[in-house]
Amino acid sequence: MPTDAEITFADHVGRFYARRYSFPPMVGRLLGYLSVCDPPAQTIAELSDALLASRSAISGAIKSLEAMHSVRRSRAAGERMDRVTIDVSSQESLGLDSAEYQELVDLTSEGLHLLGDAPIERRAILEEMNAYAEFLVERMPVLHEEWGARREQLVAAGRLPELPSTSRAGRP
Repeated sequence: MPTDAEITFADHVGRFYARRYSFPPMVGRLLGYLSVCDPPAQTIAELSDALLASRSAISGAIKSLEAMHSVRRSRAAGERMDRVTIDVSSQESLGLDSAEYQELVDLTSEGLHLLGDAPIERRAILEEMNAYAEFLVERMPVLHEEWGARREQLVAAGRLPELPSTSRAGRP
C-alpha cells in the first residue's frame, strides 16, 4: 500500500504535468507514482487501488504514456496480467527525439512557402519558429550523445543503475 507521502508526490507530479503540458492529471499522477512505487512494476489493478482511480482511468493514462514511449508493459512467463513501468530508455521518453522538431520544420516551411515573398514582418513568426526548430533538430542528436556519456559516468560512479537488458538497441 502506498504511503501518504508517495500519493502526495504523485499528486504534485500530476499537477506539474497538467500545468506545464496540459496532460490530464491522471497521466502525471501515474508518472509520479510509478517513479516512487515499490515494486517499480505495477499491474493496472495495483495502480488503480494505489491511486484510488478507476481501471479505465489508469488504462487511459497508460495508453497516453505508451504513445509517448514513457512507460512499457511487460509480462513474466506464466503471469496473466501486464505490469507497467517507467521507460527511460528511449529518446522520446527523455524529450530528445528530434522527429517532432523536424515535423515543425516541415510545417513552418510549408507556411513560409505559402507566404512567398510577403514582407519580413508578416513572415517573422514562422521564420523564427522555423529557425528554432532547425536548431533543435541539429542539437538533439548531440544532446542525446552527451546524455549517453554523462549517464555512463553516473553508472560508473554508482549513482545510476545499468539499464535493463530489455532496453531497445541504440538507446542510451
